[in-house]
Amino acid sequence: MAGHVQDRWYRTEPGPDGKPSRVKTDRHGMGMRYRARYIGPDGTEKSKSFPDKQKRLAELWLTQIEADMSRGQYIDPQAGRLTVRQHAERWLASLTMDPGTFVGTEQRIRLHVLPYLGSRTLGSLRPTHIREWLRKLHDGGVAPAYQRVIFANFSTMLTAAVDDRLIPENPCRSSSVRAPKLDVRRIVPWPRERVLAVRSALPEHYRAMVDLAGGCGLRQGEVLGLAVDDLDFIDGVVHVVRQVKLIRNRPVFAPPKGAKTRTVPLPATVARMVEQHISQHPPTVVTLPWRAVDGPPVTASLLFHRDQGRPVNRNDFNRWAWRPALEAADVPYGRVNGMHALRHFYASVLLDAGESIKAVSQYLGHHDPGFTLRTYTHLMPSSEKRTREAVDRAFADGPENDDGPTTAQEG
Repeated sequence: MAGHVQDRWYRTEPGPDGKPSRVKTDRHGMGMRYRARYIGPDGTEKSKSFPDKQKRLAELWLTQIEADMSRGQYIDPQAGRLTVRQHAERWLASLTMDPGTFVGTEQRIRLHVLPYLGSRTLGSLRPTHIREWLRKLHDGGVAPAYQRVIFANFSTMLTAAVDDRLIPENPCRSSSVRAPKLDVRRIVPWPRERVLAVRSALPEHYRAMVDLAGGCGLRQGEVLGLAVDDLDFIDGVVHVVRQVKLIRNRPVFAPPKGAKTRTVPLPATVARMVEQHISQHPPTVVTLPWRAVDGPPVTASLLFHRDQGRPVNRNDFNRWAWRPALEAADVPYGRVNGMHALRHFYASVLLDAGESIKAVSQYLGHHDPGFTLRTYTHLMPSSEKRTREAVDRAFADGPENDDGPTTAQEG
């Protein structure tokens, strides 16, 4: 057994005859009687107290400690006394992710986790506390998709606590805890007429944004970060290598989402619109820090810009250009009708033309084709439709009689 159990109510002293005898201590009958003590892997003494008549329980506790040490599963009993807030501060300080991603993660933990669970110790967290917290998020009107992101961030934070031997297991991964479910909502792509109506309602110097987003599948930040050097009009491709991000409302250049650069086809119609835009609104050199507000300066000749070599702020654009264009085109304003709707339009056009999911995923810059398939599978032509069209084509040039194409002919 690791360590030993100390009886604080009695001590052993030599008797008059020289034999050891038990003598009551000054603490006899007061407080916890037994203290289980052992030396931890870090070389310091650890202990836990037990009441009278629980010496056997103290011994079993020490035996479990010894077994955990031998299996490499030992967790310091004091480690769980760290509060969720204290662990969050340490965990956030240790992250090395993209600055923009870090800001979002920090805000979600600070605004949606710590007010509910920040004062609770890590060791006291139970699945019931996680379920109650998720219920509060739901009742607070947090969108299901955002609930999932918050839950994922918190679960990752607790997994780090498990890895650091602060707690034995992650309560977010309990079988009784369910991650928030997304609303089952099929994407309904804009019709061509809506795309053109919104484009016409935009200020003239922003209209080519619709061509690039709806004709090349670029995200809004990628459109705002597109430089003239990224366009290859000879080979008919666009190199998507940067975006403009806002970190605490300060613009920076950054790689595309997931640090995944890509090359997408540049259709001739889009190329003509972009060339016309360039001739009327020459690109301007813009210098921004790279990835972080204190990052190294990077310069690009952007297609879309404001005066004095400043980039377009997406919040300002959405408020003063995009929203009025939606209103003018009689399109409801909301999340589903943001500029991202143009990417859905792009995907629907490609899938309707028979393009493969793999190619669509690559052009959109998705992390894997499975995500693309789950998002747009309902937009793919059905097998029944393909079958009817294939058979119609097979019969189209056949003889005008009752004999089908596979009818045996009499000899």
